[in-house]
Amino acid sequence: MRAAVMGAGSWGTVFAKIMADAGVDTRIWARRPHVADGINTQRRNPDYFPDIALPEHVTADVDAATVLDGADIVVLAVPSQTLSTNLPAWNGHIDSDATVVSLMKGIELGTLRRMSEVIADVSGIASDRIAVVSGPNLALEIAREEPTASVVACPDHKRAVHLQNAITTDYFRPYTNTDVIGCELGGATKNVIALAYGMATGMGLGDNTKATLITRGLAETTRLGAHLGADPATFAGLAGLGDLVATCISPLSRNHTFGKQLGLGSSLEEAADITKKTAEGVKSCRSIRDLASKAGVEMPICETVEKVCYEGLDPRTAVATLMARETKPESEQLRSQHNEQ
Repeated sequence: MRAAVMGAGSWGTVFAKIMADAGVDTRIWARRPHVADGINTQRRNPDYFPDIALPEHVTADVDAATVLDGADIVVLAVPSQTLSTNLPAWNGHIDSDATVVSLMKGIELGTLRRMSEVIADVSGIASDRIAVVSGPNLALEIAREEPTASVVACPDHKRAVHLQNAITTDYFRPYTNTDVIGCELGGATKNVIALAYGMATGMGLGDNTKATLITRGLAETTRLGAHLGADPATFAGLAGLGDLVATCISPLSRNHTFGKQLGLGSSLEEAADITKKTAEGVKSCRSIRDLASKAGVEMPICETVEKVCYEGLDPRTAVATLMARETKPESEQLRSQHNEQ
């Protein structure tokens, strides 16, 4: 079996390591020549994991056609908002029966498409060939081979099982699911909730506040998912609650770290300079707000995060605004979610 990973960032590099450790011959497409050279000659990604050795089965190249040639599994691991511009150049080199895997967690700005929808629309690849991997997967911990689990979601269960077998190692345990919508929405929305959690951390707020953000963030994610056709049970699993908790609480999370800087008083530009890495939630908060508005679903935490990022709302005012919302029975919202099923 042969795999291509399109993107040499942190998650793409670690996913290549997972597949190689599972026995799959894996090639990485790297945009920067020095990264490809470091992987090939030093067994290291010099920009992300200079101290983590990559298996011999991992190689890299700057030529996309070379990387994609003969790949049975094509893994897309670029920032979500760049997928539409990258995919057309790759599409003609993807094998007609290859499984295309999305590692991206975002909603495209403007079109409001999930990443699997972008892949299908831009490339013409059938949806039953497109899989999504999502879960509590902090890249550095997996690079260190600390045990974790994840979800492989694909409409074609047999294809999901095939991918599951290709990425199972003694430190990475994937489960299968057919709810692509739920897995993608959980992965995109948790980044926004993690920004809110990070803001609370930066402001010095305690565990009650943070637990409230996780719980109510999960509730609004489930509301949106149920309205858009996801299985609400997905959000209680690894691609929902599991991913949300890991992304919120970990200092390794880019969104947590970015949100913390905002909570400490940094501007959006200052926070970006400090973190120096892509925090997907900063862009996704706008598309998720628009998606929720289009669906008529109330998502107050996501809406408030968007106002902090793009409308100049002070994080402390944001907390006060959320606390001043109309009170209502929790059971009323739980019943509403149940009725969406």
